[in-house]
Amino acid sequence: MNIFADFSDRVAKAVTALGLRAADGGDLDLSRLTVEPPRDPSHGDLATNAAMVLAKQAGENPRALGEKLAAHLRQDPDVAEASVAGPGFVNLRLGNGFWQARLGEMLDLGRDYGRSRSGAGRKVNVEYVSANPTGPMHVGHCRGAVVGDALANLLAFAGYDVTREYYINDAGAQVDVLGRSVLLRYREALGEDIGTIPEGLYPGDYLVPVGKALAEEYGTKLLEMPEPEALAIAKDKAIGAMMAMIREDLGALNVHHEVFFSERSLHAGNGGTIRSAINDLTLKGHVYRGKLPPPKGQLPEDWEDREQTLFRSTQVGDDIDRPLIKSDGTFTYFAADVAYMKDKYSRGFEHLIYVLGADHGGYVKRLEALARAISDGKLHLTVLLCQLVKLFRNGEPVRMSKRSGEFVTLRDVIDEVGRDPVRFMMLYRKSDAPLDFDFAKVTEQSKDNPVFYVQYASARCHSVFRQAREQLGVREIERPALRASLHRLEDEGEMAVIRKLAEYPRLIESAAQALEPHRLAFYLYDLASQFHAQWNRGSETEQLRFVKVNDPELTYARLGLVQAVCDVVASGLALVGAEAPTEMR
Repeated sequence: MNIFADFSDRVAKAVTALGLRAADGGDLDLSRLTVEPPRDPSHGDLATNAAMVLAKQAGENPRALGEKLAAHLRQDPDVAEASVAGPGFVNLRLGNGFWQARLGEMLDLGRDYGRSRSGAGRKVNVEYVSANPTGPMHVGHCRGAVVGDALANLLAFAGYDVTREYYINDAGAQVDVLGRSVLLRYREALGEDIGTIPEGLYPGDYLVPVGKALAEEYGTKLLEMPEPEALAIAKDKAIGAMMAMIREDLGALNVHHEVFFSERSLHAGNGGTIRSAINDLTLKGHVYRGKLPPPKGQLPEDWEDREQTLFRSTQVGDDIDRPLIKSDGTFTYFAADVAYMKDKYSRGFEHLIYVLGADHGGYVKRLEALARAISDGKLHLTVLLCQLVKLFRNGEPVRMSKRSGEFVTLRDVIDEVGRDPVRFMMLYRKSDAPLDFDFAKVTEQSKDNPVFYVQYASARCHSVFRQAREQLGVREIERPALRASLHRLEDEGEMAVIRKLAEYPRLIESAAQALEPHRLAFYLYDLASQFHAQWNRGSETEQLRFVKVNDPELTYARLGLVQAVCDVVASGLALVGAEAPTEMR
């Protein structure tokens, strides 16, 4: 149950019961009515703005209306206290029985607690990573990979029909450079002294095995072929090897895509797919022949002082019109984007989400404009930009990887600190904020290390159950036994943990709606903090310990609370893409 949505309904019914009407005699507009946690927990469990947003419509004083609303809500058996604060906020404190009942629901649902139907099965495509297949993934790709994957997990848990997609940029100049770089390594594998890697080619050692593989398969045959033919073979071999390496790196990060879409497929058959997409836009009046004025500042690569085929993107929200076909008849890079988005739309997606690096900020408006043009405004598109990640070790910047020759690889980071710290910490800042990642801090075992603190909560829950089985002399503790005496939970610390657990369904729905998976990491840290605080209280005061052998009924009730924490921590970590350990070493 999303208790905030539930009480929004209760407040709305209370407003109706008061007989309030708008000045014109019509119904009040309740769309701005909210029920949320109060900013100060000492004010209560829930707070509603109903009196303030409805007072003007109803022609009443906000605080006076708040008093009427509070008086009515006090009749609700789950409400222990209703008071008015400030200009008209109505604060509610709920009885222990309400929270105990919610804990029972959590135990019934287990790790499905918080799962939502708010997405209503709407088809969403999340495209993330989409790194050029020209080398190993670097740490800059890591953040987008984690954000995209966690967001896809979150949306699926919230009831959306999600497809995880990777766009392989296997066409264009960078792939030609890759092919030439591999041919150089091929000659090296045949025994030629290639000297220093020429500027403009990829220098990394990761291409050495690809060159050797070509030498083993073709011997000297590629040297005897026309260059275009040899280059085509080298490109195919290199792309296959790079994508295998990228998939392996993503797998190490626990990132898995369902669709790998090749850009080259759009160019097949003389670009028939791209031409078809441009023709569709032409029929809708979005394409014309013309010249673009020179933009201010540095000229973009696709600008020409000649007549071209242009997308009339300014009519659908863009800053400037965009070239589709150059004056020489070749496609621009954006033309492939047109065909790719049309393909996604034809697959029935209602919402497209692109997770891109911050350097792609200039693409946002043109993609939004394209979505409007392709779908006549029906397609919802969101671009999430991920800011840079800076790597440190004990406060000192980390140098580049020898393997890549240019940057720190994703695999370098995973191999040093492990998958779970990488995934959790990449979500411990909002994606549009810069992130500092310190190898030392993410591996230290302290409260200051969020991933350790959350995983330690999971391990501590399992430790409590091991202790309980030993002290109670039982082999198993079944869930039904945990539900039987939840009425014994009355300590304020226990209630605080239950209240935090009860926020989880709302957190799932709101984070999914806002497309902000970082909220999961923040929530898990707060929940772990509440749980550890209650455990510490028990270590200081014997009466508050989770396991009391002389009071099995209370012990089972408290174990029910521990089990719910265990379930929610495991659920949240699974959405983050990390493990919920049973013990820490």
